Amino acid sequence: MPTAKPLPGKALLTPQDHTLILIDFQSQMSFATKSIDAVALRNNAALISHAAAGFGVSTILTTVAEKSFSGPMFEEITAAFPGQALLDRTSMNTWEDAAVIARVNEIGKPRIVLAGLWTGVCIVGPALSAIEQGFEVYVIADACGDVSDEAHERAMERMIQAGARPMTALQYLLELQRDWARTGTYELTTGIAKKFGGAYGLGIIYAKSMFGAHEG
Repeated sequence: MPTAKPLPGKALLTPQDHTLILIDFQSQMSFATKSIDAVALRNNAALISHAAAGFGVSTILTTVAEKSFSGPMFEEITAAFPGQALLDRTSMNTWEDAAVIARVNEIGKPRIVLAGLWTGVCIVGPALSAIEQGFEVYVIADACGDVSDEAHERAMERMIQAGARPMTALQYLLELQRDWARTGTYELTTGIAKKFGGAYGLGIIYAKSMFGAHEG
């Protein structure tokens, strides 16, 4: 029988071990997205963006045909990374863009976390390509969307079958924090949760307002 130890599993993400790539969160891409409500999508995109920025996660922002067709990246994302350049592409598969890959290699992290539009094209492409090249890949499922539920679900299944690990936006935030005793990021985490964490965030607001509650 194995001996239990109070240590985190190696499959859990830390702020230092991965690169977050946010892909094609743009107006034209969102118009045809039907697998997730636009408000929920924008909220979840904001949640992971502010989490990554707050925890100092290496993050790449990339768009496709921004000026000529797809439009600007969601302001909820760019607001979290003021002044950061957007890498605009012609390729649907982010992993085929030389500028993006140069940045991935410059950062040099072994894990890639993906979110964006659409799941079945712009997320499947880099996920399968990165896995084939030896990276561990995580996909934030509720910060992705596609033209139908079927398209999104089949894309998620395809990536999982190839070895990608699915997660949610709130899970991403809480996995970066993981211990309420980490006081340096406590206010950051609860602040993001209160603003973008839906019912969970409302619960934090209520508990703190009514009872002065404090996790941990």
